[in-house]
Amino acid sequence: MDEIVASDWVAASVDPVTTASKTPLTRTDTDDIETRILDAALVQFQKVGVKKTTIEDVAKQAGVDRVTVYRRLGSRDDLVQAVVSREVEALLAELSSMPDRHDDLPGLVADIFVTVITRWRAHPLVERLLAVEPDRILVKLTVEGATTFAMSVAATVQVLEQAARKGLFEPPVDLAARTEVASRVVHSLILVGGGAAALETPDELAEFARRYLVPILTG
Repeated sequence: MDEIVASDWVAASVDPVTTASKTPLTRTDTDDIETRILDAALVQFQKVGVKKTTIEDVAKQAGVDRVTVYRRLGSRDDLVQAVVSREVEALLAELSSMPDRHDDLPGLVADIFVTVITRWRAHPLVERLLAVEPDRILVKLTVEGATTFAMSVAATVQVLEQAARKGLFEPPVDLAARTEVASRVVHSLILVGGGAAALETPDELAEFARRYLVPILTG
């Protein structure tokens, strides 16, 4: 694959017509191209899985050439990571507004927990990969998931700090560490089903959050 990418780069770099006709891309252009590529990759992954998706498939779906896909986002595995990271970022952005909807910490924590668990359980990409390529999604969310996990913890700390400023609770000095512990519990529940606790319905999830996660966060 590296040889193919290299040859494509050489071909693109020595084509005087192509080079002369190109105009510098603005940040908006770049964002739009990357968004189209990520949207296309998400569609392809959901339809046929990662193993059967090629860079050519994604490029065709996005309306760009494959060199552009490699240049903007990298290999197919890089695309998987980028798609997963974008979905996580979208969810975390949604969580940032939750403190405004609550007057107590247990209600906020339950809301966050229910939203995260139900959203990931029902996400088409996660469902598809867990069904046909569990090894790939598990690697992306575990062995290769340190950056995404750290981003999730940091965002959750910010949400809890918002709640503290609103007066919902007095944050402990080790809030970041406690948030990481709670996040690891959530991460495990997303990846591994079953267990002694009944966590199927939103009510069951909310009760679990109030009973077990709130004490972790508050001490």
